[in-house]
Amino acid sequence: MNSLPDAIIQHILSLLSNARDIAACTCVSKRWKEATLFIPSLYFPRNSFDAIPRPDADATIGRMISSTFRLEELVLYCPFLASSLASWLSSCSCCLRVLELRMDGAADKVVGGSEGPHQLDCIDVAKGLEALKLWGVSLTRSPNWGSFQRLHTLEIIGATLRDSALKDAVHACPNLTHLALLGCDGIGSVSIELERLEKCRLDFLGPGNCSLLLSSPSLQVLEIQGFSWVRVSQNHRLRTLCIAKNTGRVYKVDLGKLADLDYLSLRGVQWSWSAIHSVLQCASEVKHLVMKIEFCGDFDTFQPFPEIDLVEFFNNHPKLRNFEIHGAMFAALCQKNSLKSLDSSFVIRCLEKVLITVRSPLNAEQKLNTLESLVMYSVKLRKMVIRISQMKNCHETADDFFEEICKFKQMNCKIVWIE
Repeated sequence: MNSLPDAIIQHILSLLSNARDIAACTCVSKRWKEATLFIPSLYFPRNSFDAIPRPDADATIGRMISSTFRLEELVLYCPFLASSLASWLSSCSCCLRVLELRMDGAADKVVGGSEGPHQLDCIDVAKGLEALKLWGVSLTRSPNWGSFQRLHTLEIIGATLRDSALKDAVHACPNLTHLALLGCDGIGSVSIELERLEKCRLDFLGPGNCSLLLSSPSLQVLEIQGFSWVRVSQNHRLRTLCIAKNTGRVYKVDLGKLADLDYLSLRGVQWSWSAIHSVLQCASEVKHLVMKIEFCGDFDTFQPFPEIDLVEFFNNHPKLRNFEIHGAMFAALCQKNSLKSLDSSFVIRCLEKVLITVRSPLNAEQKLNTLESLVMYSVKLRKMVIRISQMKNCHETADDFFEEICKFKQMNCKIVWIE
């Protein structure tokens, strides 16, 4: 190492980011210490200063940040005094591109009886930010931000939000291409209008009836959880769509035509059948479909799925290649027996893989007929996985049904698997 030019040593050490490793390098020699001044990234892990008093730890962080010539990325997972953040950002704001803060460990989080937005106001000095990730913040009041014209990625995780504060924060980032709000709560409605947004992930906690209104002509990926009402402007280019509601109900989903959709996942305990039907109707070109919804119904009483015509379903989704279907909808597909009067021209042209979860031995004959039909009419089928899940052994027909499934597997051993 001693024979290497300074530029090479600077390049090698610039690949480091962990603050402990960089601090250790400064002790090797004066030459190495001078080389560490050119590092572009600083990462302070959660346990960086466990045995050091908070003021001393903050002083060390401040020295390391201010000593760098061109710091482009700063990641702070360790606890720190939120009041120190402003001076740190001021010293590196001209070059800073990526900022990640874990605010749930801020030692002075509730100084003066207020918490949350005032901690984030100082971020406004870093106008060149391209990516911002915030953990454990409180956005109950709007942050005093101007406009982050260069910011393309915003992630807020584990936050308490209010509608107006979230709207103002997103409005300050007009050129976002990636937005993620994960594990957040306290919101009633979310309204997002971003011209360049391509990927959006929203995960909201609680059983409340949240609503989402989203408009973005560039949108390609949308993954949402926790919304009862969803409306996406029809001017989009969605290729991946995941909608889930772990508690409560989904009442309405309005998406417009999903002409470019490749992947669709619908999950939840209870959905209105009109919401399911409208999404499936719009997604006629989908190639990978995941259906894992337990019940239908618009009110507190859980309702089973209505009968679904298997032939009509596959005729309406001719490009479907991968199909994952949960017990409730599989049972609904088995009820309407249109296969007895089948058009001789019927064929499932593109289906290659099916994963079916079976949870009940009820209507065993219809279910077996449906399995046989899927194998018979799917000309490209390569793999069918039958997943037996939570079937009650005490039911007198459970053993017989499982035995029939095993026979079906043996007859189609090259393509059928049982889990």
